Amino acid sequence: MFNRLREDISVVFDRDPAARTTWEVLTCYPGLHALVWHRLVVHPLWRANFRWIARWLAHWSRFLTGIEIHPGATIGRRVFIDHGMGVVVGETAEIGDDSTLYHGVTLGGTSWNKGKRHPTLGKGVVVGAGAKILGNIEIGYCSRIAAGSVVLKAVPPKKTVAGVPAKVVGEAGCSEPSRNMDQVIGADI
Repeated sequence: MFNRLREDISVVFDRDPAARTTWEVLTCYPGLHALVWHRLVVHPLWRANFRWIARWLAHWSRFLTGIEIHPGATIGRRVFIDHGMGVVVGETAEIGDDSTLYHGVTLGGTSWNKGKRHPTLGKGVVVGAGAKILGNIEIGYCSRIAAGSVVLKAVPPKKTVAGVPAKVVGEAGCSEPSRNMDQVIGADI
């Protein structure tokens, strides 16, 4: 549990140059709070079939952080939600490792049918502010979704998409984190 928290804190330092201290990250980053609450409490309760309590606790997380993550959503490691107000992650959404979501992002459904109806983001996907990714579609690894885009169709790996509806506008690549976790976690609490 603590290794995972250290990893999540390190991600904040990797992707937010405004982050100054571990204490600041632990106390002032609602994206971190929402993800930790989802991983440690809400999602395990959902998987254990305690559905009502999981939904109720997710509701309180949304109230406190402004980030709505359905208890059934699957979220990988080293995911970062920056300026997360208004982020919505649907029940069957899947977010791959090393992905980043900015404020106002929606991973939503387009169907009232039961079953898989939300997007799947591959590893290393970056979703810009206000982007909407809707339906049971796959966003390929290392893709970039431009701010304000509405994505209704699958995106191939390593592509940048923009517009309404979103279209491929260029190539994208993955970048390695710039900081080592041991550099970040120290006596700065």
